[in-house]
Amino acid sequence: MASRTISSDSTDSVFDEDRSSADTGTPPSSELSPPDSPTSKSLTLTQTDDKRADARELAASLSLEEQVSLLTAADFWRSKSIPEKGIPAFKTSDGPNGARGAIFKAGTKAALFPCGVSLAATWNKNILFSVGQHLADEAKARSAQVLLAPTVCLHRGPLGGRNFESFSEDPYLTGKLAASYINGLQGKGVAATIKHFVGNEQETERFHIDSIIQERPLRELYLRPFEIAIREANPWAVMSSYNLVNGVHADMNEHTLKDILRKEWQYDGMVMSDWGGVNSSVEAIEAGCDIEMPVGTKWRGAETLKAVTKGEISRQAIEKAAANILYFVERTKGNNLSPEPAEREDDREETRQLIRKAGVEGLALLKNAGNLLPIKPSQKKIAVIGPNANRAIAGGGGSASLNPYYSTLPLESIKAVPGTQVQYAPGCHTYKWLPLAADYCTTCTGGKGVALEFWIGDKFEGEPTVRQIRTNTDLFMWDSVPLEVGKVWSCRAKTFLTPRATGLHTISFSSVGAGRLFVNGKLKVDVWNWTEKGEAMFGDSQQILFDVQLEAGKPIELLAEMTNEVRPMRRQKLEGKTHEYGGVRIGYKEEDKKDYLKEAVDAAKASDVAIVIVGLDGEWESEGYDRKTMDLPKDGSQDRLIDAVLEANPRTIVVNQSGSPVTMPWADRVPAIIQGWYQGQEAGNALADVLFGFKNPSGKLPTTFPRRLEDNPTFRNWPGENMKVVYGEGIYIGYRHYESMKIAPLFPFGHGLSYTTFTYGKPTISSNILFEPDRITVTIPITNSGSMEGAEIVQGYIHDEKSRLPRPEKELQAFDKVFLKPGETKNATLTLDKYSVGYYDTEIPAWIAEEGVFIVLVGASSADIRAETSFEVKKSFTWVV
Repeated sequence: MASRTISSDSTDSVFDEDRSSADTGTPPSSELSPPDSPTSKSLTLTQTDDKRADARELAASLSLEEQVSLLTAADFWRSKSIPEKGIPAFKTSDGPNGARGAIFKAGTKAALFPCGVSLAATWNKNILFSVGQHLADEAKARSAQVLLAPTVCLHRGPLGGRNFESFSEDPYLTGKLAASYINGLQGKGVAATIKHFVGNEQETERFHIDSIIQERPLRELYLRPFEIAIREANPWAVMSSYNLVNGVHADMNEHTLKDILRKEWQYDGMVMSDWGGVNSSVEAIEAGCDIEMPVGTKWRGAETLKAVTKGEISRQAIEKAAANILYFVERTKGNNLSPEPAEREDDREETRQLIRKAGVEGLALLKNAGNLLPIKPSQKKIAVIGPNANRAIAGGGGSASLNPYYSTLPLESIKAVPGTQVQYAPGCHTYKWLPLAADYCTTCTGGKGVALEFWIGDKFEGEPTVRQIRTNTDLFMWDSVPLEVGKVWSCRAKTFLTPRATGLHTISFSSVGAGRLFVNGKLKVDVWNWTEKGEAMFGDSQQILFDVQLEAGKPIELLAEMTNEVRPMRRQKLEGKTHEYGGVRIGYKEEDKKDYLKEAVDAAKASDVAIVIVGLDGEWESEGYDRKTMDLPKDGSQDRLIDAVLEANPRTIVVNQSGSPVTMPWADRVPAIIQGWYQGQEAGNALADVLFGFKNPSGKLPTTFPRRLEDNPTFRNWPGENMKVVYGEGIYIGYRHYESMKIAPLFPFGHGLSYTTFTYGKPTISSNILFEPDRITVTIPITNSGSMEGAEIVQGYIHDEKSRLPRPEKELQAFDKVFLKPGETKNATLTLDKYSVGYYDTEIPAWIAEEGVFIVLVGASSADIRAETSFEVKKSFTWVV
């Protein structure tokens, strides 16, 4: 089951206009690191070991105009340079599960790691550290010094569009894994950007939603992953979120940025805005949002200088922000003013193996009645069924997307197992939007792709300024408009679509800005002035579908016209801008002439075992929007497929690929269930390794799977109303909620089975009393009492026997992963300290460890407690950090 590759689509002013990189592998031409910038012009400083002091000294030496120029980016991904003062630019790159470089989906190929929730399901801090190390190498191959990761927002509810990108519903697990990831990344000289600070647990109206969070849950839940990571790994950058927190935008929120992050936590790194997430000229700088990303002229630049002249902002605040940026530049680039190299690929075997290992360890075996898994050598006839079986469901959508080096498909990896006789049936479709038309499209010269012509201005006047060929029909140009056409542009995209079969086929079209589609010269779709919003990441029209009778082998001409004028028109006045993003998406699907369900049932009947691979994908789970339901798409078709296959063959294994919980009405009847997540470029191989027992699954759920959407803690206050969402569940999210409400979930937090068994011994504790500066160690012998090598994740929960304020029944405060051969015994170690017992008391206001007895509950999951011990806090004590 070797990895296989599948081809894929792959300085006159300090206030430059908005620019973005072209669809090429070369860096944009700009002031950033001009080849002719002599390093001899570098400002000479008295060098010390204190880079922070050097940055302050350099900032103080700059003119006000130079200081202000640093406070906004140079283009979509890069900061401003000041070559004559020896100040280079840094380059950023998304994202949490891979360093993809400057182009969203069709840029330089990159390693695609498992998504955040899959990494969290490993509960393995060593793997997260290694992932960070390899991501650093990947970022360097993209000529980037800054990775926009990790994402540590919590899974407040099961419908969050970016839950897949985040780690967990639990702040402790999230913080500890994030710290390991950051230490690995920054240990190789690439900056981490922990995000999104703070209260960004949903995508619905994310730019405008006001997250109303009481101080105690803000501290104990939503700030805590950041606090742990900053204390244990000190990420060099923090990214502020889009949303408001208790009435104030996150980028200008003095309570979270200034009072907590800077003063209490003594954070000394740089704060950057999320892309387009600055909301003031003065308040954001005063609160501590140092740099605006990407380049913009609405809030900073000339507007900042005006604010200084009017006395609305102090020179000190600007100089402080500039110093924070220069300190960050020193950490990432030093005084390196050399030209930025072109992005390159760096496909390493050791990275492939790490991704496969992480994938295996993240797979969670949720059910295995009768030990149906692993598949036995005698079970040679295997039906591989489902809409995700023959697709690379490797990652969610949005800024986590990239162009992977290769993909491994479950079907192909299962076929590669020696001795298997595989029948395949898709069973049903699950697409949210029509599949992209790219596979059917060629240019006028016969080559694969779409021919684009760009004009300066939005009127298609004169000759085109830039001509390009792109290989995809996803032409949403968030960051890939040629620099030469500037901020206002128009574009025509022409391609020839050749059907493979005769029939009544379907074409779809949507547009970000103004757009329309011509078929064989006739206007077919006009969304030039659309008003009803779709669900693309930065906003698009609704998808327009139409049927057309086509003949096999006979091409039709598709011509799309588009501009980047803001749509809907009402946004122009509301947001004070006329032009922003543009682009179109063209989909295509040929007429179905098969009975997919019958085909699947026939395959299941003829097989020894049936594997049904279902779930979501990057269209259903993505940045930019939340899920509407926990149910599997589409219209119940996947549930009906599972029911039909199970009736045809009782030896049915269901693999669900999703980044968050889904409703499983068949869970009590299906004998074996694997939670497959989004596992990156080795998804197929990792799954086959576990299905056939080449590897033993050891993943455990980092998020609770409820039986019904109605059971989840946010059901009555998601996603809010009138641009406000009240975090009314308080401190009770995830397993804290289900336990307090005595609601049994489908699968509890921390749950995951193995092909072997583990026996827990009696725990011993290093001390029966916890004093403020001390740590207590709980040691538990774990024995592999089965016949296969495996790993057990031992979880330590704290129960406070008596508290002045209400507390959850228990809270995760330690975990350890123990790897054991059959018959082997090793000690799991759980380390506890003051942070393990404290809660936030708003009356003090501070953290408090109250006098009394604390029970340590040692378990295989939050609902499977195997042993316990206890210790005391003899006298209450408090702390701030």
